[in-house]
Parts: sequence; structure tokens; C-alpha cells
Amino acid sequence: MADAWKEAMELAEKTARRAGEVVCAALQVERSVMTKSCSVDLVTQTDQQVEQLIIQSVKDKFPMHRFIGEESVAAGEPCVLSDEPTWIIDPIDGTTNFVHAFPFVAISIGFSVNKQMEFGVVFSCLEDKMYTARRGGGAFCNGERLQVSSQEGLIYCIYTI
Repeated sequence: MADAWKEAMELAEKTARRAGEVVCAALQVERSVMTKSCSVDLVTQTDQQVEQLIIQSVKDKFPMHRFIGEESVAAGEPCVLSDEPTWIIDPIDGTTNFVHAFPFVAISIGFSVNKQMEFGVVFSCLEDKMYTARRGGGAFCNGERLQVSSQEGLIYCIYTI
């Protein structure tokens, strides 16, 4: 059986890398910062630019797909998860870090069909780490399978002063 969403996932990875180039370049210049709902809910022109880059790249290949983008929703677009193929985008996951030039930012792209996640891509652009996961297919970092720890139970640490 053919992989129905392989092409979409490949596009997500390729687009996340392109978006990462934009983010890395923007870190080298002064960033224009605005607020959304409150003083700690930040958005930059780069957030908006990256979201549009992702949406346009997907529309070029899959013109009938839907989108839920963090910045679009903040600007008033409806946030509707339907049965239709839907891309869920956080263009700069870690905007506060980005604003302060802390190196922990990522581009996050999820893909849902029938209200069920099919795959997710998180590109930590400054570390050049591409995290991917497929429903039923495992999770990977730069192509190497990730696995959970064999630790059983929780370890509690109590510190006394």
C-alpha cells in the first residue's frame, strides 16, 4: 500500500528547513517585536513571514488543504480543525527566545486528517536538528530513531536546606 502522506511529510521537512534559514538570518539583525494578547505574548515580522512561507509552499503543492497558523489565528482567522487535511503551524516555536536571541527556537509543523495527527515536524534550526514523527511510525531526530528511556516509575528527589 502506498504511503498516502509521504509527499506531504517530505514537503514539511523541506519547508521547515527553508523557514529555518529565514529564522537564522533574522537572528543576525535587529528584530521588530509586537505584542498579541498581552505584553508577554510576542510576535515578530519573522513569525509572520515564516508562517506565510510555510502556507504558500503547501498551497503550491496542495491547494485544497487547510491551515491553522498561530499568527493567522492571533490575527483573527478562525481556528477550525476539520476532517480535511489540515496543517498546524507554529512558525517560530519559542518566539520569546528568538526575540532575546537565545538559541532555542524551532519551526513546528503538524499535519492532521480526519482530526487525527498523521505526522509532525519540528526543526531546531540553530542546532540543525530535524525531529519527525509519524502516526504508527515512530519518532526520529535527523533520521535516527528515538526511543523512550527504560526507566520504570518515577524518582522523587527531596532536597533539604
